[in-house]
Amino acid sequence: MRYGIVILPQDPWTVAREKWRRAESLGFDHAWTYDHLSWRSLAEEPWNATLPTLTAAAAVTSTIRLGTFVASPNFRHPVPFAKDVATVDDMSSGRLLLGLGSGGTGFDAFVLGQPEYSPRQRHERFVEFVTALDDLLRFETSGAIDFAGDWFTAHGARMVGSPAQTPRVPFVLAANGPKGLALVSRYGQGWVTTGPEGATGEDWWSAVAELSGRLDAAADDAGRDPASIDRYLSFDSGGQFSLESVGVFDDMVGRAAALGFTDVVSHWPRATGIYAGSEDVLLEVGARLVTTGAAE
Repeated sequence: MRYGIVILPQDPWTVAREKWRRAESLGFDHAWTYDHLSWRSLAEEPWNATLPTLTAAAAVTSTIRLGTFVASPNFRHPVPFAKDVATVDDMSSGRLLLGLGSGGTGFDAFVLGQPEYSPRQRHERFVEFVTALDDLLRFETSGAIDFAGDWFTAHGARMVGSPAQTPRVPFVLAANGPKGLALVSRYGQGWVTTGPEGATGEDWWSAVAELSGRLDAAADDAGRDPASIDRYLSFDSGGQFSLESVGVFDDMVGRAAALGFTDVVSHWPRATGIYAGSEDVLLEVGARLVTTGAAE
C-alpha cells in the first residue's frame, strides 16, 4: 500500500512550505493539492493557484511524488496546461502525478461564464482533454502539433525538449461511470475514486467495491490487465474522516487493501469545517509510515 496526503492550497507559502516538507519527512508516498479556482464551502476563504504551489513544493522536497487532485477542463486548455505540467515535472525531476477529472458542476464550472453542460457533454470534453494531453505530453510529434475537436483546437502547438518521465507524466484519472472507466483503461496509469456522491458508511464501501469491479471489467474489455492500473481511493468522502484517529485510519486502510486498492489518500487535518481534525493523529500515522518504510 502507498499513502498520500492532500494539502489544500489555503495557507501562505511560509506556512504551506512546512506542510509539504513534513509530508515527505512523515513518509507519505505522494502529496496532492486540489486544482480549483475556489471550492465549495471554502469559497470565501483564501485559495492559492495549483501549479505554482506544486512548483514551490518541488523545490522544497526531493523524493515525495506531487500531484493535482484533480485537474479538469473546466478552466483549462490542454496546450498551455501541458506546457505547465511538463515544466513542473521537469523541475521535480519526474515526480509529478497528473490527476485528471471531467470537471464538476460547482464554482469552476461557471466562473468564466460557461453554460451548464450535461454529463454527456462534460464527458466528451474530458475525452478530448485527455487525448490532447496524451499527445502533447509524450513529445513524440516533432515540430507542430495540431488537433481540432468540438471543445479544443490547436494549430502548430509545440512541446520543446523531452519528457521527464517515460513515456509521459502518469495520468491518474477520476471516473465512476462506464465511459469514464473505459477512458481510464485506455489512458490511465492510475484510477482515483471518491466513491459515489452522497453515499456514506457501509453504502459507500459497497459502492467503492462495485466500482473497483467495474474497472476490472472495463480493463478486460480493453484488452488490458486490470492489475496494470494503480488504484487510488480518496478517503474522507464516505462520511468519516480517515484521520479521526489512528484506529479509524488503520481500519480504512485495511478495507481499501482488501478491495485491491494500491494507494489511499487522506486530507491534512484542518482546524475547523470540512476535514477538521487533529494534526497529532497525522503525526502519529506518519511516524508509523516512517518506521514501516525504514523496515522495508
